[in-house]
Amino acid sequence: MFIVFFRAVILYFIIIFSVRLMGKRQIGELQPSELVITILMSNIATLPVEDISIPMLIGIVPIFTLVCLDVIFSHLSMHFRGLRKAFSGSPKIIISNGRIDQKVLKDLRFTADDLMESLRSMQIFDINEVQLAIVETTGKISVCQKKEFMPVTCKDMDIKHSESDPPVMVINNGERSPAALKFLGLDPAWLDGILKKERIRDEDIFIMTADTEGKYTLIRKCGKEQ
Repeated sequence: MFIVFFRAVILYFIIIFSVRLMGKRQIGELQPSELVITILMSNIATLPVEDISIPMLIGIVPIFTLVCLDVIFSHLSMHFRGLRKAFSGSPKIIISNGRIDQKVLKDLRFTADDLMESLRSMQIFDINEVQLAIVETTGKISVCQKKEFMPVTCKDMDIKHSESDPPVMVINNGERSPAALKFLGLDPAWLDGILKKERIRDEDIFIMTADTEGKYTLIRKCGKEQ
């Protein structure tokens, strides 16, 4: 039993390291080749765990081989458009000038239900609002609404505003983030002053965010509210 546990722990870290080498992507954003490699790695990793008579190298070598192949083809596809198209495909326009291209939908085996479901996920419930829609190589649909249905922006209203980055979390569950303070251009002394004013300790804070102007939001841990 200990051997199975030990093997599972080793393969767990190997898989994590391998996925990190492949790059950060969510499951829904994987290219076809990446999805295939992910599935193969999960199947290969189970073999040495289920059968302790199989040497660990039988699982480790194929995993790193697949990862190396993915990294190599990723670099090659950056320089050769034809190779990238062969492995990942190319985006397909399914709505242009507000008109649905039913032939492309049929080629992609996209049903009307699939299309409407994707639009609803983007808070678009009326297909008449869509000017352009593209099926990306990951299967995700990108949509451009017609001008009359787009949300009003500050530019449309001729509202002047300053450009600034959104707030960043400077304390997470009682732990400070020196990197976040440095990014915001704030120093620990500023944070100490805020905590002194609020009469609270680091360990009593659940979340604290701040922006470059020094505006902050502080959420106390349960049971620590004043």
